[in-house]
Amino acid sequence: MLKLRRAVLGSLISWTWCISLVAACGGLLAPAGAAAQAFPSKPLRIIVPSAPGGAADASMRIVGQALGKRLGQQVLIENRPGADGIIAAQAVAGAPPDGYTLLMGTNTAMVAVPALRPNPPYDPFKAFTPISSAGQFTIFLVVPATLPVKSAKELLDLVAAHPGKYNSASSNSASELAMLQLLGEREVVNARYKGDSPAFNDLVGGQIQMMFSTAVTARAFVRDGKARALLTAQPQRSAVLPEVPTAAELGFGSLTITPWVGFFGPAGMPAPLVERLSGELQQVLAQADVREQLAGVGFEGYGMAPAKFAEYYRQQYDSFVKLVREKNLKFE
Repeated sequence: MLKLRRAVLGSLISWTWCISLVAACGGLLAPAGAAAQAFPSKPLRIIVPSAPGGAADASMRIVGQALGKRLGQQVLIENRPGADGIIAAQAVAGAPPDGYTLLMGTNTAMVAVPALRPNPPYDPFKAFTPISSAGQFTIFLVVPATLPVKSAKELLDLVAAHPGKYNSASSNSASELAMLQLLGEREVVNARYKGDSPAFNDLVGGQIQMMFSTAVTARAFVRDGKARALLTAQPQRSAVLPEVPTAAELGFGSLTITPWVGFFGPAGMPAPLVERLSGELQQVLAQADVREQLAGVGFEGYGMAPAKFAEYYRQQYDSFVKLVREKNLKFE
């Protein structure tokens, strides 16, 4: 009888131990999925690599507000301008890969910096996790209203007649490369700014004579009569300034720059969390009200699944590098 009791007790202990082991193993295997299910439990941050008041800031605040409603948590927009987006990018690269810190990645920080600098501060394909595309900006070629030109051709003729006399401005690699494509061999001195708003202050003040600007900033100055928009680099006219012709309409078919934007997280984010965030962002960017608001600031919003966005990003990176090398363009 005693032996039987011992055997039964031993079986119970073994069975209890097995259950505990399975539970423990399940606890080890569950966190990634469970974390995605419980996410988010606190506010998120979207780090924007430009100053407040411009198109980047405006578009991310629209997306952030809508995303916050879907997630049931506040989404904070944190502006970290300067150093060609490096400050913002490094802030995200060094954050925990828990989905609470996202980067608004642009051509400048994610392509120009790592591709063109002799000693890049990061490898964008190793330091970040692609989550979803965000869309692309509409950009306009603008000049101060005081400059005696009414068209892009007149501007180019003026620049050609006075080599080195005029200055351009840029706040990102897309606008800078678009200007280089437009000018060709014509000589203009370029000045870099942390955002379109401070560049426009110098444009209307006379220190700068031309720049490619995002739509939301350009519209304000054009409507006030302080600046003149000569063309848009997009394939079609923009609803923001519908009277402004496209580069293609004017015969400048060489303007091929796409000022795209995407969402990135730190490297090492769990796949379920990446899929969750990407899905939420895609849903937000597909909402009619969000798309309408974004169009109002000259931004065409659209999302992509993580794998598709990663492929798109790689293509954009490779195309940018190829174009720069073919044309022997320098960013100094």
